[in-house]
Amino acid sequence: MLYRKNILTIAALCAAIMLAPRMASAHAFPKRENPAAGATLNSPPSQVTIDFDAPIEKLFAKLTVLDSSGRNLASEPVVGDAGKRLSAALPLLKPGDYKVAWSVVCRDSHRTEGSYQFTVSGSPH
Repeated sequence: MLYRKNILTIAALCAAIMLAPRMASAHAFPKRENPAAGATLNSPPSQVTIDFDAPIEKLFAKLTVLDSSGRNLASEPVVGDAGKRLSAALPLLKPGDYKVAWSVVCRDSHRTEGSYQFTVSGSPH
């Protein structure tokens, strides 16, 4: 009888644990990038914009656009659109390959980072 009661108790605990709502571990990931990853552009962009799927902390947001020599060409990044958009203005870019690198902290304190490249093929205007 005691054995049966213990089995029922364990089964009930397991069911409760499995059915209990889980806390989501949210991270902010890019939904859209402009220019897009891997894009080849005929004319240089005036800014880089990344839209995230969750709000990010302004204080910890970083965005760089590196040329082939590793020099950052982006202005100080700006967080907008209810904390879900990270952008930075760019000078007139010459034809070449550029690396966008970003690092953000979601409002629930989870850090994510990434990078991608785009190419400017046309001449600057």
